[in-house]
Amino acid sequence: MKRRKIIPYNSKLKEFARQLRNDSTKAEIILWQKLKRKQILGYDFHRQKPLDNFIADFFCHELMLVIEVDGYSHYLVSVKKKDKRKDKRLQQLGLTVMRFTDDEVLKHMADVLLTIEDYIVAYEGHTPKGHTPSPSQEGN
Repeated sequence: MKRRKIIPYNSKLKEFARQLRNDSTKAEIILWQKLKRKQILGYDFHRQKPLDNFIADFFCHELMLVIEVDGYSHYLVSVKKKDKRKDKRLQQLGLTVMRFTDDEVLKHMADVLLTIEDYIVAYEGHTPKGHTPSPSQEGN
């Protein structure tokens, strides 16, 4: 049986994550309608998930995938810097971060979903679902 990698998180973020779930943006709500209940190739996503000292908009543990939906505030220099720090730290934890703008989600949902599905197909090609590569297979 495959053991899940433990992703540390700051327990002080739990309540804030709950608030964010209740105050989701329109784009987050629309994307969540497509991600919830294992609708994307059978994978389980969570929303507003505390990871380390950050909160991910959407997270799939099996895929080690974070999906962020960026609104207008993410164009501000200060927010861009925070996003870079967040992405770098999450990548250090072994996670892949995908970012989409509100506009992409609201106007080009089919492309967003296709991008996520393409990632999953590529991920499964490297790590078949429910399979942990043996040390001799990891380099292939």
